[in-house]
Amino acid sequence: MDMRGEKVNVGLLLRLAALLIAVCWCLHVVYLETSWQSSPPPLTLGRPTQPGLNWGQQTGMKHGSAEMQEKNSESRTSFHHPVRSDGRIRKKHVEKENPHPLPACCPPLHPHRKALRWHINLQPWASETHSLEDEAKRFLDYITTPQVTCASLVDNEAATEPSSGHWAVCLDPKFSLTHRMKSKRCRVYSFGLGMDDRSMDHILARSGCEVHCFDPSLEQPHLQKAEMWFHRISVDWRDPSLALIPKRQANHKKLATILDDFGHRDVDVLKADMESAEWKILENLVLEGVLDSVGQLLLELHLHWAGFEVAGDDPSVVRYWFSLLKELERAGFRLFYVHSNPNKPHLFLHKDMMNASSAYTLSWVNTRWKPSWAAEKQKK
Repeated sequence: MDMRGEKVNVGLLLRLAALLIAVCWCLHVVYLETSWQSSPPPLTLGRPTQPGLNWGQQTGMKHGSAEMQEKNSESRTSFHHPVRSDGRIRKKHVEKENPHPLPACCPPLHPHRKALRWHINLQPWASETHSLEDEAKRFLDYITTPQVTCASLVDNEAATEPSSGHWAVCLDPKFSLTHRMKSKRCRVYSFGLGMDDRSMDHILARSGCEVHCFDPSLEQPHLQKAEMWFHRISVDWRDPSLALIPKRQANHKKLATILDDFGHRDVDVLKADMESAEWKILENLVLEGVLDSVGQLLLELHLHWAGFEVAGDDPSVVRYWFSLLKELERAGFRLFYVHSNPNKPHLFLHKDMMNASSAYTLSWVNTRWKPSWAAEKQKK
């Protein structure tokens, strides 16, 4: 009898345990269902998360209409496909895609930039033969033909030596630099090496601009001389590996990284003589959309060889050069000043072609550029 009662008790306990487990499982399922219904909508709906958008931009996509989502999807896709669009990265597009700003705790890392592009848009060949002569003629005609007329300030007016760089900035009132100089709001970035000519930098500093000169050969990290700042940093087309060099000790960085480190969003004048690194640097500016932050671009081009990390046969190299400059044009930049250095040898990819100089100083003005404070004021 006792054995039978013991078996009944064990069976009852097993049934109670099974019932308790079932009740707990039901409560767990109900809790998960309630949490899922009250949680925010997922970041994506039927398509992968965009890697270049921050959390606020991705969730903001869900709150718009279906038509707006479709338009935004097309615009974002074009930044990764250079054939469909020029891939220019503008802050105002980010603001349109993000009607719901991020909370104060989670600011975007790069609020004025969008997703990266992967390749520039290569232009068609100059001819069916893909000859160097045809490519060189198209390229040289392009860089020696100004696209806009502009009242220019040229540094040879104050130069002490005839071999000065002959840099020029556009002071036409229809562009913003003149007004920014008068209001003491303009900012200049000047990149060079060693004993480069600084006459234009001094002129702009005396005219009311905040001038930052970047030179990796300086002994001190940061130095202020008279009206200009000097920094032991060089612009590059890539950031250093943080596994090898700590970020604070790196003296070569991308322009986007420098802007973020200094807390700057705009540069009225970007002046650079990078001794054959200009092509890869310019490509980086195009692909990352940093050109939207630049009002005027002053650049010395070196044509005696392809440049650092530029590969291919000679016709392909010139086609690549030409395509980069066309990317500038698509971004709103117009050439207004050309100067060939008479003291440089006449070499074009190690050849004597069309009496071309091995170095040209070119100046572009961004016809679409507005400083960030002016754009925000206009928006309000």
